[in-house]
Amino acid sequence: MDEKTRVAIDGPGGAGKSTIAKLVAKGLGADYVDTGAMYRAVAYKMKETGIGCGDEVNLGKMLAVTGIDFSSGDILLDGRVINEYIRTEEISKLASDCSALPAVRAKLVSLQKEMGGKKSVVMDGRDIGTNVLPDAEFKFYMTASKEERARRRYRELEANGQPAVFEEVLEDIAARDHNDMTRELNPLRKADDAVLLDTTEKTIEEVCEFIFDIIKGVRDGDSQAV
Repeated sequence: MDEKTRVAIDGPGGAGKSTIAKLVAKGLGADYVDTGAMYRAVAYKMKETGIGCGDEVNLGKMLAVTGIDFSSGDILLDGRVINEYIRTEEISKLASDCSALPAVRAKLVSLQKEMGGKKSVVMDGRDIGTNVLPDAEFKFYMTASKEERARRRYRELEANGQPAVFEEVLEDIAARDHNDMTRELNPLRKADDAVLLDTTEKTIEEVCEFIFDIIKGVRDGDSQAV
């Protein structure tokens, strides 16, 4: 890209944000920043070190010496690739819990803002358009029905060889939605200037085409694009 472009994609778990963000980043020639994976990385390190959400002192010390980065599609925690360790239901729940902690959010949001200030990026998460990149050139809020999001998560777990019960996955989705939308610090919500995108009955190709059409329309000067 000739110009710096930031794309913010927010929404609840299972809406397809990560899948779409990766494809949009590739299509735009931008870097994909998986903010959800960053919180999962912190959750994984908390589990490894035995630090709970209520242990503010040790959590602060841990965060001060924690490094998180992305390279060739991998997420690195303190220089170690941890892709396969952070997609379990246990880490997913802990990531949702620790994301409400001010110390965790301050650490990761500062890293995310720094990335967005330097280069073209596509970020997906819960508060990218409302807090991390409020001045992003393009903002989207992706959602889908709870049942469809649970089905996607269930299929993902099975594909990764992790046993799962659909009803439990559905309950977890509902619990995460509640946690994300009711937390005191930067709760999940649609930014006023974000484009709402319901993916329940859309294919991956249709969602990407929708996003690229809007970006192209704005760049071409089409005031009706959004």
